[in-house]
Amino acid sequence: MGTKLTTQERLKDLRKERDLTLEQLAERTGLSRAALGSYESDAPKDISLYAIIKLAEAYGVTTDYLLGLAETKDPPNADLNDLRLGDGMIELLKSGRVNTPLLCEFATHKDFVKLLADIEVYVDGLAAAQIQNLNAWVDVARAEIMEKYQPGEHDSTTYLLKAMHIQEGEYFSQRIHDDIDGILADMKAAHADRAGSVPDTSVAAEFKEALDEAVNFKGSRLEQWIMLFCKQIKLRYNALTEEEKQWLTRIAKKSELVKGHVSKRGKKQK
Repeated sequence: MGTKLTTQERLKDLRKERDLTLEQLAERTGLSRAALGSYESDAPKDISLYAIIKLAEAYGVTTDYLLGLAETKDPPNADLNDLRLGDGMIELLKSGRVNTPLLCEFATHKDFVKLLADIEVYVDGLAAAQIQNLNAWVDVARAEIMEKYQPGEHDSTTYLLKAMHIQEGEYFSQRIHDDIDGILADMKAAHADRAGSVPDTSVAAEFKEALDEAVNFKGSRLEQWIMLFCKQIKLRYNALTEEEKQWLTRIAKKSELVKGHVSKRGKKQK
């Protein structure tokens, strides 16, 4: 389940969508620029009901949307039958088991229709006959070349003709994969500026940073191991008391990994 957008995130997104500056929004609403800026900040002040109403009017959305009580900006007066949703889909949306806002964002992307078209072509087998005809043409061409030129088994032309065969499943799998990758890349970029977004830092990069810091630490090899351990469990080594460091040292010495590594490092070369 994803986290719902906060009121400040909704206000910030709406202003960006409409390409408005705070000054322009202040003119439309009669609210001060300073107040409008505070409503979008990471530590917003309380927004009065009057301000919510004025902002909803300016953006053409409902107050429920701004307050996070609804996920649609302007709920349509449409009957469920008109939407042609199956019972399973309706139950899924009502169950709360999926991130509905994220699903809506995915489905309303400009390339979603293309994705569905590619899926439809593959699922309904609409391109199967054409692919079979293309493969048959390749087979005929290969037979003629083999008969006329008799290339060897490892000849590049033979490999090329084999590679020209189109595998329906592989072709559409890659095509659909490319469609989804493009949509997800755009969605990730759109979420990058939102509060609470996950930083673009890999676990490997974090571990390398911790390892470099431990190696450069001025202390014994055992102390470096202990410091690396502390980094991994988000424990500040320098904040430990001497007694706590001694306890960690006693515990670390019981580790076969640390004991073996330290003893090998301590051996004199003959």
